[in-house]
Amino acid sequence: MSQLSVLLPLTGLLFLISSTSGSESSVPYPVTCVTRGADLTEDGVVVLCPPDCTQWRVSVFGTGVYASVSSVCGAAVHRGVLGPSGGPVRVHKLQGRHNYMSSYAHGIQSQALTHWTASFSLTKPVNVPLELTSDTSTTALPAAAQPAKKPLKKSPVKKVLTGGNKDCQMDIAMVIDSSNNIGQRRFNLQKNFVAKLAAMLRVGQIGGPHIGLGESPRKEFLMTNYTKIKVLFAIKGAGVLGGDTNAGKAIMHTAETFYTQENGGRRGHPRVMMVLIDGWPSDDLDQAAMLARESGINVFLVSVAKPAPEELAMVRDKEFMKKAVCKDNGFFSYLIPSWFSTTKHVKPLTQRLCSLDGLLCSKTCYNSVNIGFLIDGSSSVGDGNFQLVLDFLAGIARSFDISDVGSRIGAVQFTYDQRLEFGLYDHSTKDNAINALRRIPYMSGGTATGAAISYTTQNLFRRTGPGRNFLIVVTDGQSYDDVMSPAVAARKQGITMYSVGVAWAPLEDLKAMASEPKDSHTFFTREFTGLAEFIPALVRGICRDFTENN
Repeated sequence: MSQLSVLLPLTGLLFLISSTSGSESSVPYPVTCVTRGADLTEDGVVVLCPPDCTQWRVSVFGTGVYASVSSVCGAAVHRGVLGPSGGPVRVHKLQGRHNYMSSYAHGIQSQALTHWTASFSLTKPVNVPLELTSDTSTTALPAAAQPAKKPLKKSPVKKVLTGGNKDCQMDIAMVIDSSNNIGQRRFNLQKNFVAKLAAMLRVGQIGGPHIGLGESPRKEFLMTNYTKIKVLFAIKGAGVLGGDTNAGKAIMHTAETFYTQENGGRRGHPRVMMVLIDGWPSDDLDQAAMLARESGINVFLVSVAKPAPEELAMVRDKEFMKKAVCKDNGFFSYLIPSWFSTTKHVKPLTQRLCSLDGLLCSKTCYNSVNIGFLIDGSSSVGDGNFQLVLDFLAGIARSFDISDVGSRIGAVQFTYDQRLEFGLYDHSTKDNAINALRRIPYMSGGTATGAAISYTTQNLFRRTGPGRNFLIVVTDGQSYDDVMSPAVAARKQGITMYSVGVAWAPLEDLKAMASEPKDSHTFFTREFTGLAEFIPALVRGICRDFTENN
């Protein structure tokens, strides 16, 4: 049985609400302009919207009753229960329905939607507490832990929105040593060190890293809505468990259970595990470290008070640091000579944990690629077949972890002209990106594929990323211009190209556009209904190319 305490990642729902009773909560819960109804788990919850949501590109579907994929604050402005200066609104969860109506009101254009699985309506709350800080929660703290009352400020919303370090959007698990070897005094120093790390990381629900607290292998609780102050009090309450320093078992347990979506893992967010060891582990780390690497977890090992030369004979595996970490390159191993000197290591260790470029184990094909879709909108395609093309591309997109820190998709439609439907950085969630893809209107016109490739290279892939940028061209006929030269230029820019032809698309054009080897980057079907069969092969191909180039 592992004798290490484990700090778990917080929930993947940035705005998950918990209530201490069955009654409707009246404490305003801070959200952003893009928080959706689907992100809220409680019925009747009061949320606090920031000001100026009309200046954001919020998505609202419906009138009066809104689809749960809608922005809550955007819908509140549209409904008229929220002004431009922001404020509290109450959200009532409703069942899904058909035919959400579009309308324009209060500076917001809502969109129509044929069907959605859940809905919500909005009302103005009454008797809402006026004071709100970044530590506001629906779960009461002990009296000693209550923050001191402060005079009401003119703009409390600004304080709320600075809750998390948005440059460190990781899911972080911290494994702390609770063995007999560490003792109570050094255990307390360890807790102080971890608390300082949490403070430096600026743990918060509005962006930033997610951290929770439990004990391995027994789960005390999952922090679905823990603010920074509650994280710090939870760390303070941890106690020594005793026993051996079973780091391998703790790493295995953490990798297997704590990053699942059920326990709060966020898709597309890098996974980090920091393991603190006083001295050396008493069990084997090989299998646990291998599982962590295969699961995309970046294991950092922080060794405090490493074995003295006369103690090396007692160390089971003298190479334990090299075996445990994500990669033995010096970046994932950190030595601290004593628990009494940890304070000066807080900042440099925080910088490592938050270094996205250095997290080599996070970079999988599913969360690290940019995929552009170049869509033939010529008149020979037809409206019905065009929808089949969009379904095909949505199937590809669904296989990847699209998020603000993960993979991205963008789309260009072409005839003789080109139209950027949406860029790689326009939609930071999978649902929003796929919805935008499905809503692309059919253009109709001629076919100039070569010019479209050049346009996409210049306008969609503005940031170079060799081995990360992929372009999937879908066309049903002969191009009126040259495709080879633009395709060569795109590939020189580091874009891997896949060509998908339908009906009358010439095979020689498809192969001229495709990357090497041509056969594995070229697809053809006589009927548009056959496109769906290519989804698994295209996803596997992108992952193969990414792995070979990275």
